[in-house]
Amino acid sequence: MGPAPLSAARRNGPMLFVSGQVGIDPLSGALAGSDITSQTRQVLENMKSLVEAGGLSMADVMKVGIFPVNGDDFAAMNAVYAEYFDAPFSARATVGIRLNDPRLLVEMDAIAMERQA
Repeated sequence: MGPAPLSAARRNGPMLFVSGQVGIDPLSGALAGSDITSQTRQVLENMKSLVEAGGLSMADVMKVGIFPVNGDDFAAMNAVYAEYFDAPFSARATVGIRLNDPRLLVEMDAIAMERQA
């Protein structure tokens, strides 16, 4: 099976759409760790890299979808998430899921938008 038919991020005008990111380092292919804290940090570092490569910043992220495997991990995930965003915070939704790799604990996607003058 080849690579997934998707782009990590796509920009259209002022908007940037970031595909779901998981706790895997894109350069090494290694899992960031076996706990929600390390995986959440890697997810958000992946997201940040893509947002910045699109010419935007984390302050431009308007919407985040959060997809944890275990609802009991929410507080720890949320603590790391709070390190990456300042007020006014992005809109977000959290929906529990099962990922295709049992080692993965959380996935997040995002929509960022260039600020209007």
